[in-house]
Amino acid sequence: MAAIIEDGKLRLSGYVGDYYYDDGFTSSDVVLALAQIDDDADLDCHINSPGGVASEGAAIHALLAARSGVTNIVVEGIAASAASLIAMVGATVTMSAGAVMMIHDPSGWTFGTSADHTKTIEGLEALATAYARVYAAKSGKTADECRAIMKEEKWFTPQQAVDAGFADETTETKAEPVAAFDYRQFANAPQRLVALAKKKNWLPPTSSAAPAAPSPTKENTMTDKNLGGGKPADTTDAVDVSKITADAKNRIKAIMTAPEAKGREGQAEHLAYETDMSVESAVAVLKAGAPATAAIPDADANEQLRLNAAGLNGGKPAAKGDRSILASSVERANKRR
Repeated sequence: MAAIIEDGKLRLSGYVGDYYYDDGFTSSDVVLALAQIDDDADLDCHINSPGGVASEGAAIHALLAARSGVTNIVVEGIAASAASLIAMVGATVTMSAGAVMMIHDPSGWTFGTSADHTKTIEGLEALATAYARVYAAKSGKTADECRAIMKEEKWFTPQQAVDAGFADETTETKAEPVAAFDYRQFANAPQRLVALAKKKNWLPPTSSAAPAAPSPTKENTMTDKNLGGGKPADTTDAVDVSKITADAKNRIKAIMTAPEAKGREGQAEHLAYETDMSVESAVAVLKAGAPATAAIPDADANEQLRLNAAGLNGGKPAAKGDRSILASSVERANKRR
């Protein structure tokens, strides 16, 4: 038996499975060895094997994958054929200096009729498909890509194994820690990171908290009157924008984003920030069609405009295209200056 526990490490060396007089290890040997280790304990498994029976390799991979604790793999010398499949179980696979890894299609032989040979082919194809999926889960490649590598029979140096995603680091080059994140969200994330996120079930963060309210985009010097009514404050005092009421913010936003404000942004800004005019009255003034270049009326003229627009001065609100009220107010305001 070449599956032994030494200083808390599992060492697998020799042939995978029973093979006449060759020294090796079977899935039964691994079961007995794992009985000496707590199931939830971290375990380093050192492999030096040329491979062997494909089904035994699959069984040993399954035994190690079923552990609750973290299993890390260190390839010492060689991990080929079925032994390379066992290596894929590692949360971290480290290639020792001078080690090699080989991946290829399972093989077999048949003695019998053509039907017997057909059954062997079916069995080998099923086993190869299962192997390709295991390689894909580790490397982040597709099963078809891994199957193509298997058919080619590919030999990897330590760095080549890392580059292909079948190993994580070498004893000469340590891999940088990977932050836990669902890399599957990205369209072109490295396949290794996608596979790692899938294996560790890293999910995108979720939060039930409501998004923070956007900060006001304008921090002008205003009066209390601008914030919805009350006595005028000293216009030189800056307003604490955190105390602006929601209604005042909504009023300012409604005036500034009204379709009538287009082309008359300066006038809309004046009406929104420097008067207490209601949204309806401000829009009525904007509708009156004052040219965008017209002078902004002073406070007295603007008050007259507000009363006229609201129909509070004995007249009717300015209609679309009727500029007489606004024009006369602007003219009076200009004469005062």
